[in-house]
Amino acid sequence: MNRIDQRFQELKSAGRCALVPYVTAGHPQPDASVDILHAAVDAGADLLELGMPFSDVMADGPVIQNACAKALENGTHLDEVLDMVRKFRQRDTSTPLILMGYTNPIERRGNERFAREAAEAGVDALLIVDCPADEADELRGLLSKQGLHQIFLIAPTTNDKRLGHAARLAGGFVYYVSIKGVTGAASLDIDSLGPMVEKVRACVDLPVAVGFGIREPEQAAAVAQVADAVVIGSALVDRLDRCETTQSAVATVLDYLGPVRSAMDATASNQQATAAAR
Repeated sequence: MNRIDQRFQELKSAGRCALVPYVTAGHPQPDASVDILHAAVDAGADLLELGMPFSDVMADGPVIQNACAKALENGTHLDEVLDMVRKFRQRDTSTPLILMGYTNPIERRGNERFAREAAEAGVDALLIVDCPADEADELRGLLSKQGLHQIFLIAPTTNDKRLGHAARLAGGFVYYVSIKGVTGAASLDIDSLGPMVEKVRACVDLPVAVGFGIREPEQAAAVAQVADAVVIGSALVDRLDRCETTQSAVATVLDYLGPVRSAMDATASNQQATAAAR
């Protein structure tokens, strides 16, 4: 069983929502990335998203654009990213890890080769921003042969036809983009989120993760009431950008994600207590 499927089964049994932080490989320093991933798990992360640096991150805002630029300047390319995954797996064999990025570096390497090397390194899934479900048949087939899921983005503007196509092809979970725009670009409208997540759930027999625009513990807790997973990216990457040492990066991850996890767990406990009292 893929680690993602197993983790969501465990979370469902425990009545918990997944915390899924995103960090850019090689940012703020290449030698900090593996320690940052471990720190995220120590802070309560259930799954991890590791960004593959690319020069044209079209769906990302200034924070992640900057992080990718710095990572590339630091010499972080696909070989280095996969090596980080291998090093992470030396200590952690259970936390699901998703690579997030764009098609160009993968196609240059070769889709089949990349799928094989990603699986061998210990990756569990790919989220390729510019590879929607209706263009994913070849890559998805290669990933599936290696036991990897392909995760698709669902936006507020996704029509029913494309939503249905993604539902048929998606694996692991689907990622609902909670705002119109790039990462870090706007604040989250909590009130409109619930109905949209339910619309996705009606079409998709997979967990629904929500990301984009989530910055504060209170927002994460509110999202956790309606979603199966909360994804936090730009807010964490922005804090890491100011870290000059691995030690400060690790401390930043713990200090930021710890309260987020606590807020999400408090919400789950309150919901369980309310249900028990009925």
